[in-house]
Order: sequence, then C-alpha cells, then structure tokens
Amino acid sequence: MRLHRMISILLLIESKGKVKAKELALELETSVRTIYRDIDALCEAGIPLTADSGPNGGLHFMEGYDVGIKKLQGEDIINLYLNGIGIKADRQSDMAMKLNNVLLKLEKNVSRQLCDDINTIKRRFYVEDTPWWGEIHRLQNIDMLIQSVCRSRKLRIAYKKHKGELSFRNIRPYGIVVKEMNWYMIAYCEKSNDIRMFKCDRIIKCEYLDENFIIPEDFFIDEFWKMSSEAFINQCSQSEKYPVVIRIVKNRADILKSFETYKIEETENYIDATINMFKYEFAVNDVIRIIGYVEIISPEELRSYVKGELCNIIRKYNSSV
Repeated sequence: MRLHRMISILLLIESKGKVKAKELALELETSVRTIYRDIDALCEAGIPLTADSGPNGGLHFMEGYDVGIKKLQGEDIINLYLNGIGIKADRQSDMAMKLNNVLLKLEKNVSRQLCDDINTIKRRFYVEDTPWWGEIHRLQNIDMLIQSVCRSRKLRIAYKKHKGELSFRNIRPYGIVVKEMNWYMIAYCEKSNDIRMFKCDRIIKCEYLDENFIIPEDFFIDEFWKMSSEAFINQCSQSEKYPVVIRIVKNRADILKSFETYKIEETENYIDATINMFKYEFAVNDVIRIIGYVEIISPEELRSYVKGELCNIIRKYNSSV
C-alpha cells in the first residue's frame, strides 16, 4: 500500500507542478504526517523533492526532473485510471497489455529503491483469475466495448439471451459497470427504444458503426445502476419466489452469500437454509454449481433433478471406456 501511495505522490506532484501536503493527504485519503514521512523516504531514495513555504508554496521537483508521466500517452493515463477504480482487464486483452506497458514505462523512471520494492512485489504476489472448476467467461470483445464507451461510438452487436436465443441490435454505449468480476454494458438500445443493460460476456460479436452519439446530460451511470439493481432485487423478491431448502456443512456457509436467504437452522455439524432461487429454470443451473457442497432437501422436483443428473454421471463412470 505504501509503495502505491508513494508512486501516486510522485505522479500527482509532476502532474500539478506544485502541490501542498494537505492536498496530497486529501487526494490519497491519509494524514499529512504520513505524506511527510513518504516525502522523507522519497528524498532518501534520491528523488529531488523540495518544498516552498508561504501561500503559494508547496512540494515540487527540482528544475529539470520528471518521473516520466509526461512521456505517457493519453491512453496510458486512461488505462491507469480504469485500473485504479477497479476495472480489471482480462489478462489476454489488449487493455491488459497496454496497462503492463504503462507500468514498465513508470518503472524506468523511479528510484532504485522503488524498483527493488516493485521487483519484490512481482516475486511474492500472484493473482490467479481462473476458477477451480468450470470455465472462465472470457470477455472477447472487451477492448472494443471500452473504446466505444470512451469515444461515444455506436455499435452493432450480436447478443445471446439467457435461453440461448441470438439477438441483433444497434446500441449507443453509455457506460460499463463491473460488479464482482461481471461486466455490464449500459446502453441505449435502438431496437427497444430504451436504455438497457447487457451482460458483456453475452455480447458474442460487435462492430463499430460509422456514427457517434451524445449521452443525455441528465444521465448518470451510478444513479442508473443503483435504480436498476434495486428495482431488479425488489421485482425478484416480490414476484419470483422459488424457495429451496439446502443442507450445508458449516465450513462452507460462505455459499449462502450468493443467495437471498429466508431462514437458517443450525445443528452441530450442518446448516439447513431456505434460500430463494427465483425460478426452477434458474435453480437447475445454480444447484449444479454447488452440488458438491450441499444437499437439496426440497422441493422434491429439484431434488429429483439433481438425483437424475448424479445418476447420469455415475453411469458414465461405470461404463467401460
């Protein structure tokens, strides 16, 4: 965390030219005392920082010094910002490769001490973004989707609905929301003549249209997302109820976080929980994902479905190869 903050201090000072310690503390959500400690560490590492007192004073680099931010392209800054607010790109995407190039540019312009810290992080931290079981949903068109949002460019998409039906439509991409690694495109759909939400991993194909658009001044993506998600939850809670009783071993109680839970009863070793899976059609997909950790107690139709699927698996493994 300290390393990221120190790099942020360097970039902020270079981008603004001169900045007060109090402004840095507010920007980085820390104390002025912490900022001064970081400044001392940077000076000890050989970064030529100095401070001027008075109303127009502040922290700045000695004349002629820079950390490399001026060498970054506009798209470099955008990718850094997206990553900073939590938009994590697929490792195989063009966005991820560009972000890595930005970090390499910055590494060339920081002190030896910071380079040593960065190399330590590379050796001691690793992020695995694939699930233990099943396939990861690759966002094959994510670079084009991001560019269409940034440049207000219309798209022609092929969208795969929940039941597999393919739909073609022209959209005006207003923005992207990322929730728990699921990407959603918020766009005006010309087919339905309304603002709609599209799950990005269901956008099978897309192409640029030779036309730009203007987002309405009264549209704010955070407000739209909050209203839409609240409406969806309320609608599901009121009109779609499919209570399922599951039995879970206590050390896998984390499974309940993914469901709307009505009732919980605990025994010495197990938890019996009543959860809402909204519809039978949704439930048959969800239970297969968790069947290795739970037992379906009711309803009987869902329990019978699971028994049938497990019997099919057993028959496959009992048959000769």
